[in-house]
Amino acid sequence: MTIKLFSRFPKTFWTANTLELFERWAWYGMFNVLAIYLTASTDTGALGFTQEQKGSMMGIVSAMLYFLPVITGSIADKLGYKKVLLLSFGILSTGYLIMGHLTNYSLVFAAFFFIAIGGALFKPVISATIAKTTNEKNSSIGFGIFYMMVNLGAMIGPFVASKLRETSWDYVFYVSAGIIALNFVLVLFFYKEPDRVPNELSLRKSVAQALKNIFIALKDFRFFLFLLIIVGFWSMYFQLFYTLPVFIDQWVNTRGLYDWLFELSPWLAGIFGTAQGTVNPEMILNLDALYIVLFQVVVSGIVMRLRPISAMIVGIVIASIGIGLTFMFNSPFFLFFSILIFAFGEMASSPKITEYIGRIAPKDKLGLYMGCSFLPMSGGNFLAGILSGPVYADWADKLQLLRRDLAIKGIEMPALSDQFTQNDLFLEAARNYNMTINELTNYLWQTYQPGNIWYLFTGIGLGTALLLWVFDRLLMRKKAA
Repeated sequence: MTIKLFSRFPKTFWTANTLELFERWAWYGMFNVLAIYLTASTDTGALGFTQEQKGSMMGIVSAMLYFLPVITGSIADKLGYKKVLLLSFGILSTGYLIMGHLTNYSLVFAAFFFIAIGGALFKPVISATIAKTTNEKNSSIGFGIFYMMVNLGAMIGPFVASKLRETSWDYVFYVSAGIIALNFVLVLFFYKEPDRVPNELSLRKSVAQALKNIFIALKDFRFFLFLLIIVGFWSMYFQLFYTLPVFIDQWVNTRGLYDWLFELSPWLAGIFGTAQGTVNPEMILNLDALYIVLFQVVVSGIVMRLRPISAMIVGIVIASIGIGLTFMFNSPFFLFFSILIFAFGEMASSPKITEYIGRIAPKDKLGLYMGCSFLPMSGGNFLAGILSGPVYADWADKLQLLRRDLAIKGIEMPALSDQFTQNDLFLEAARNYNMTINELTNYLWQTYQPGNIWYLFTGIGLGTALLLWVFDRLLMRKKAA
């Protein structure tokens, strides 16, 4: 029965899913380690940028990545899906290669933005291909397969990157570029252009029409208000990638986790651990994708009985608790539990956002409204960059807190440079305090309570859930009545 069902999908459907798997592998392989790569000490091969620089780069570029598909979708309709896919992969593979060889902040920013353009060209084409290669009978399982490929790529990419960066950060970018290069072969030999209505407008007019369509959709006040509220959810959600990797790297001693794995199985410790006897943050973050692969079907079955907005509210509340717990404590073992809670909230709420937009959209404007579904993710990324940049730097950045403590104690240290890195600063400070590195970290944790940043992230999530409840009560149910 299953084989017969799968055989109903055309070859292009499976090609598109493989393209998605490889693209997500490349993206998450780079993105899940990006926050650490940008901010960690230069003597580890990382770039040593500030939290403010990291937040600005990741927030602005990722915001554009989710905004541009509104425009690039119209470009694909004009030029053709196959041509745009080849253009996208050319930009992506080149961008990954270039980004891995740069150290200047402005140049890294430009290379990352270049990658975002390639990703923005890819997103609408691949979604449209899945839609055009499924029908009413198999679209549910078709998009389920597609979502599974997304999360499979999101699991494989960071795992591979985590092992590669132990040798050299360069390999992370090489592999991302190489995986994207495989997609060239798939498109050239296996991808068949789906049937589509030719766009008779010029490219300039197509882009102008796309921007006009956004304005038309956002004139619906209820729709605009809903999208604005959902920005809060995404700004909380993206802390999983923007802030949590750095937080674990700075504050969580994962040696105990490695030792526990080693007692279970030295082979297991070798797979998930490092040569230094620790576990990299991205390995722990990968639990989120693992939980989704394992439990998404179960959670979807549970929340299908709820109204979409009710499922969103419940899911956002659960995710808010989960994200708070990830920052509240500095125990690596507790992260297994807190990320599980977060994942359950994510699985309950995230898919329902798109479903809800589909339900509230006028039937004659469904495509128009669905095209705006990326806008809250764009705004959420921008806000997430601010929260993980200057806000995290002030509240919880280990480097900033150490500098603050050194100033209070009147201890002067050399400025950071290629000859005096972040790691050198911590070692010298520990020597002055007559502490080990771990003792210094515990001292700063106890003195400045960086885990209190959980109040902010959880507050944003709970505030979003409350606003959604008010929105539903005062606007949507009143309208239905």
